[in-house]
Amino acid sequence: MRKSIENNLSSVEARLQAAAHAAGRDSTKIKLLAVSKTRPAGCLRQAYACGLRRFGENYLQEALEKQVELNDLSIEWHFIGPIQSNKTRAIAENFDWVHSVDRVKIARRLSDQRPKSQAPLNICLQVNLDQEASKSGVSLDEVADAAAEIASLPHIKLRGLMAIPAKRECTEEQERAFRKLFDALEDLKQRLPDQTLDTLSMGMSADLESAIKAGSTMVRIGTDIFGARE
Repeated sequence: MRKSIENNLSSVEARLQAAAHAAGRDSTKIKLLAVSKTRPAGCLRQAYACGLRRFGENYLQEALEKQVELNDLSIEWHFIGPIQSNKTRAIAENFDWVHSVDRVKIARRLSDQRPKSQAPLNICLQVNLDQEASKSGVSLDEVADAAAEIASLPHIKLRGLMAIPAKRECTEEQERAFRKLFDALEDLKQRLPDQTLDTLSMGMSADLESAIKAGSTMVRIGTDIFGARE
């Protein structure tokens, strides 16, 4: 298993570097987040041995169990799944990043429930680029107001935006969709100059090239690292 993860990771890193080169970007500025939902803790341990340090989880209870099992490792834990109000305390207490903050109410709860002894919780505001009913997130028109409210909260740190755009027919259309998120973040940087807005969480196994060309700083890769789910 470790050998296959190692080989898969080499392929993903090669794709990332090639995409960055084609876009005239520095590949070291693009972070790789290993999406480890449904993978057993042993898989994460093997991926860690291959050099991965950031892991993204969608399901809270599953993630908490892995955190206990892997507490001897220096993992940066990212929560990337839908957030229900009754789950915010456990997320605020046990994660370093949250990518799926889809409304101000959730951000406020995360801020209120983040232990004061811990560093501020890094968060990305989730944007629903295509207004899909099946996906959470604010609309592009709501980004500025929501971000301004979130930026004023004391125990979280707004780092940027996250989106999962609808699948397009061609890479150019996919890139245009990602570019909307890039433009939204550039606008936020002008509006909120005192914030560390340095993160565009966008791009997955199927579309990382389009995302990187459009300015992604963090790609979320699962299948292409760990293989197809059983």
